[in-house]
Amino acid sequence: MPFVRIEAFRAAPQRLDAPGRAVHHALTGTPGFPDDDLLQILTSHDGATSTIRTGTYPGVPRDEGAVSVTITLRAGRPDAQERALHHRIALLAEEHAGTEPRNVMVILHENGPADRSFGHGEAAYAPAPPDEPSTPRTPGPDRTPSA
Repeated sequence: MPFVRIEAFRAAPQRLDAPGRAVHHALTGTPGFPDDDLLQILTSHDGATSTIRTGTYPGVPRDEGAVSVTITLRAGRPDAQERALHHRIALLAEEHAGTEPRNVMVILHENGPADRSFGHGEAAYAPAPPDEPSTPRTPGPDRTPSA
């Protein structure tokens, strides 16, 4: 499950929704994530209580239309696939939201199998070996206590 954070400056809800759709479309296309594999936090910075500052490094002039996309995902994809993902996100951000590709910054944070828990305090991709003591699950509204 890729975890996506998108931040923009003074963005109306539809301005945030459009890059969210663009990133999701790119993730389901380029690396092939399933369509229902979606977790995004979309934030608009209002300029009064928060600010986005961007320089021009490395020679890319950005303005107040800048959008920051941070994606946390499991490590192991080839560099060519990651480059294609960056490119696809920039193209789709322009197509969906009118955001100039120069204003789209994408950062990928990769992690390993034991670095993710999607619930119950369990590492989703690195289950505990049978000889390791586990913490009992607390029953939730849709769970019954285990014996």
